[in-house]
Amino acid sequence: MSEREDRDFDDNEELEVEDYRAKDDVLLKTHEEVNHDLCGEIEKMDIGYVELKLVTTHDMIADSKGLIHGGFVFGAADYAAMAAVNERNVVLVASNCQFLSPVKFGDIINFTAKVRHKEGRKRNVHVIGNVLDIKVFDGEFKTVVTDRHVLKLKLTEEEGDNDDHE
Repeated sequence: MSEREDRDFDDNEELEVEDYRAKDDVLLKTHEEVNHDLCGEIEKMDIGYVELKLVTTHDMIADSKGLIHGGFVFGAADYAAMAAVNERNVVLVASNCQFLSPVKFGDIINFTAKVRHKEGRKRNVHVIGNVLDIKVFDGEFKTVVTDRHVLKLKLTEEEGDNDDHE
């Protein structure tokens, strides 16, 4: 019997998340409240790598033909990039993207995101999106990891003079 199985749980001890996961699992540390219906679901996650699935919905339709607005495709790719970096305070600072093929209502886009370059606080993430075997999106996302939440950063000297508390 393992040490964990041998424990007496009658002492109202609460189990932590760590009690339920294997040592090599990677937990999401960023963008925890993102809307998965609009940005996709993470299917697989490793250090510096994410696979994400976006199922296109009626709310994403841009016209009477069922074309999906590119902003939803970009949003899912951005979320995949942030999850691949997986730092609590990661922000997008630039991107270079190509929309290679139209996406229509009902399509499922499978994204893969890989951190390709890491220098200090900077991370470059390559994201590819496919519908079946057709590449529909290819992008490079430049991100920065900050010490604090981007909305709590003092961006100018003036703000620092007037906002000394959090």
